[in-house]
Amino acid sequence: MNPFERTQAELTALLEISKVLNSSFNLIDNLNTALKLLSDYLDMQRGTVTLYDKTAGELRIVAAFGLTPEQMARGRYKVGEGIVGRVFETGEPIIVPNIGKEPLFLNRTGARIDKNNISFLCVPIKLNEEILGVLSVDRIFDESISFEEDLRVLGVVSVLIAQAIKLYETFEKERSRREELEQEIKERYQFHNLVFRSQAMREIVKTCIKIAKTRSTVLIRGESGTGKELLAKAIHMNSDRSDKPFVAINCAAIPETLLEAELFGFEKGAFTSAFAAKPGKIELANGGTLFLDEVGDMPLSLQVKLLRFLQDQTIERLGSTKPIKVDVRVICATNRPLEKLIQEGKFREDLYFRLNVVPIFIPPLRERKEDIPVLVEHFLKRFNELYQKRVRLSPKTMEILLEYPFPGNIRELENLIERLVLLAEGEVIEPKDLPFEMFEGDVCKRVQDTQKPFRDALQDLEKERILKALIECNFNQSKAAKKLGYTRRQLSYRIEKYNLKAELLRKFS
Repeated sequence: MNPFERTQAELTALLEISKVLNSSFNLIDNLNTALKLLSDYLDMQRGTVTLYDKTAGELRIVAAFGLTPEQMARGRYKVGEGIVGRVFETGEPIIVPNIGKEPLFLNRTGARIDKNNISFLCVPIKLNEEILGVLSVDRIFDESISFEEDLRVLGVVSVLIAQAIKLYETFEKERSRREELEQEIKERYQFHNLVFRSQAMREIVKTCIKIAKTRSTVLIRGESGTGKELLAKAIHMNSDRSDKPFVAINCAAIPETLLEAELFGFEKGAFTSAFAAKPGKIELANGGTLFLDEVGDMPLSLQVKLLRFLQDQTIERLGSTKPIKVDVRVICATNRPLEKLIQEGKFREDLYFRLNVVPIFIPPLRERKEDIPVLVEHFLKRFNELYQKRVRLSPKTMEILLEYPFPGNIRELENLIERLVLLAEGEVIEPKDLPFEMFEGDVCKRVQDTQKPFRDALQDLEKERILKALIECNFNQSKAAKKLGYTRRQLSYRIEKYNLKAELLRKFS
């Protein structure tokens, strides 16, 4: 091979090796192929990639060309042992012109029966001064080829290998983290992790366990904040589709003109801004579960298309007439009275019957107050860990929470506990720490203070709070109302109610 042909072979080998090492994340297969390419293009007889195993504290052959699996298994070296161990220890390449005359060459694999006229070249695999392993090759001794030229080529290959190893390590860490996260999510949405004590919720969970592994359509009904989406995710995570997508869309949050494109997708050029084709939510949920939140707010024009999809499990993107077959389980949720909407002509009766295969109604929190203590305990634990606190509720505070109707249901309770933990100055949350809007109804009728009526004590606190806000805002009622979380009208009412004008005159006259 003349010098020009040799240079061409080297460039071709490096190009092909680079392609192979970046072709996939199957690292060992890629390394084996790269070593074969060195043999094919540059007449190198054997080649090995030996990497350092931190757990075992030794170097092991992970990929090879020209060695049997048994020979590879014998290729283990301590750091500093033999040529391979010394190259790893020093980070410097070593050339052995004739391995038959080199006592440091161990031939531990037993692959070299005849050692005469075999040269051994060994270079470190390193990136940014971090040594990962060793690349070594055998070749028939040839005076026409300089070892420096071989080392230069092997040095480039070793860098390519080091980059591939680092990329693979990053990929494996990310995959492991993703698997841990997926397992954590699956565990979080197991039915035994749902927080409740009431008999009503026990019956709901019992029903969900029965239907989880089926593909039946589920209609979850209940007020806003009762946990409809949480229950839908639990059904999905306990089904045979748990490793497939759970795709949610809020039918009330997207304008009617965009909802059809979001659900069914569109082809390029279907409308003015459709510069490229895009799959819809139904298509993205293929093999998994589609959660249609607030389905009662879906426009009539879309209800027809949804019904057709439910009947034959096919969709058509906007701008296309080609049907797309999908396998999607549908779970819907709504807080709207669908029966009334049917009477008013705002919801299709045939769609209602198609969705209402397994109806589940989640009662509001005020109708299952036995769930409040366990939910409070759950949220306290979560937010104490999040904000590194040790906050708890006093018995009287818990009593007030049990009296409060929670119009926002579990979501309101969760937000309340987070706010209380976040703003708590001590370890015990007392009634005075609760927001004043909780005492505007009949919450405290049965909650009495031993010395002073509890409502009177709360009114004194509210009065003091309003005075403080007015002073801090230079008596600007609009700013004070905003600071207190009141409307201007609510603040004016309280100023009159507590006769605060006279109080302020006395303070600053």
